[in-house]
Amino acid sequence: MIVKRIVTNIHSEALSQAKSFYQDVLELDLLMDHGWITTYGSNQAMQVQISIASQGGSGTLTPDLSIEVDDVDVAYTRTKEAGFQIEYGPVNEPWGVRRFFVRDPFGKLVNILAHHE
Repeated sequence: MIVKRIVTNIHSEALSQAKSFYQDVLELDLLMDHGWITTYGSNQAMQVQISIASQGGSGTLTPDLSIEVDDVDVAYTRTKEAGFQIEYGPVNEPWGVRRFFVRDPFGKLVNILAHHE
């Protein structure tokens, strides 16, 4: 058996609020809209991973989801300009990532990161 995809589901009655963060800030495509569920994503090949954690690293809360981007500083600027609440960072972590934590429109803690060299 091969796992082909992992989907994160966030419950909300306000589906339209997702657009401002997941489409406008992170530039994900609207892949599906059935009225009761909207799905944002990318058709680019991505790694399938699931992490189980006792904390978020560096003594932070465990994020609800992590999103890897190619330029964390651009993502940070776009996030701030859109008025979303930054919870942590941006910071270069000792394990080789630059990241920040932000609350999405539904209160979920999102770890936005990029690996640095």
